[in-house]
Amino acid sequence: MPMTITTRDVRELLSLIPFQLGFRPEESVALLSLRGSRGSTGLVARVDLADLADADDGARVARQLVHHLVEDGARRLLVAVYSERATGPVPDPDVARAVDVVREAADHFVDDVGVWAVGTQVFHEHGCTEPGCRDALPRSVHELESTEVSARMVALGASVATSRDSLRVADTATATARRSARRARSRWAARGLGARSEDDVRRWRRDGLEVWAHELDRATAEVGGAVARGVATGEGSGRGPHGWAPPAAVVLGRLQAALDDVLVRDAVLLRLVPGTERLGERVVAGDAGPEVGAALQVIVDPVRGRRPEEARVAGARALLGAVSAHAARGTHVPSVTLLGVLAWWEGDGARAAVLLEQALAEDPGHRLARLVQEAIDHGMPPGWLRRGVPA
Repeated sequence: MPMTITTRDVRELLSLIPFQLGFRPEESVALLSLRGSRGSTGLVARVDLADLADADDGARVARQLVHHLVEDGARRLLVAVYSERATGPVPDPDVARAVDVVREAADHFVDDVGVWAVGTQVFHEHGCTEPGCRDALPRSVHELESTEVSARMVALGASVATSRDSLRVADTATATARRSARRARSRWAARGLGARSEDDVRRWRRDGLEVWAHELDRATAEVGGAVARGVATGEGSGRGPHGWAPPAAVVLGRLQAALDDVLVRDAVLLRLVPGTERLGERVVAGDAGPEVGAALQVIVDPVRGRRPEEARVAGARALLGAVSAHAARGTHVPSVTLLGVLAWWEGDGARAAVLLEQALAEDPGHRLARLVQEAIDHGMPPGWLRRGVPA
């Protein structure tokens, strides 16, 4: 027998969805997996309302979404339609079509599908218009901001961006700072291109990695320490309340050029993987071999997978944010890709998807960005989440 979701349960679950996504959905449909007989929350999948309502492709999109959630252990689904068209007095054909294809895709795979319409002012159960219906009357969305879940997420330091686009990395540095970074990037890149021997190339890579390591240690001590104390951090620009100031523009330009090198980029990522910090030095020396793949299993493997170290990753996010904020158009890919990988590793699939989409818009063939994007598209969380380590 499917377990009935009470009105209070719905409020709690609907308030959770934006925190899970990292932003407030608009013209979207979000599906929340409810696992087991007790209805523990699982994955959240979001898709544009227009994609589900598409006459040619909507059914396929719905089947793909439901498949991911069933693979996650879903016994029931909570479906939230975020659109003013869903809360209006007149049934909207696009909303009706989107709901129908989700219900059809979920049929025989889950015990129950509850559909709710959420607008900017009110929310109610979709199609609940009869006088005896549990939630025929619209309820204020302000109820979703005063739930136990919302209070707990805020206490943990979670926040919700105003829109999906606001999760993208922007060029927030001043024009003068970006010019200084661009000139420094060109000089550092020219030094690498001008290397006369393989030893010179290795030395250039090692020097770039050392610049990163020095700045990461500083950011980890200051930003990571602030995170541990529950202080908000400002990534990428200015001096935040945590007291950390980004490196000078010339240093950020050197880091941009260093991250353009695949081996340096891989070494930077490895320095964030617990137990493999020194492996990065061997990577830039060209002496790591299969150990790199084994080390990265700490991120992707459900048996060996480990959560990222909060303070160190917070420092890396701040530093990569500063690098991206000072990057010229078309040069964001390495830093934004690493930000996307870190977001995915932390379990923030929504932010990861936006960042990787941004990176691939600049470089559609970028291998690392595409690999992680494919993992997200297939609903695959990082190893520690697949194993079920408590968040």
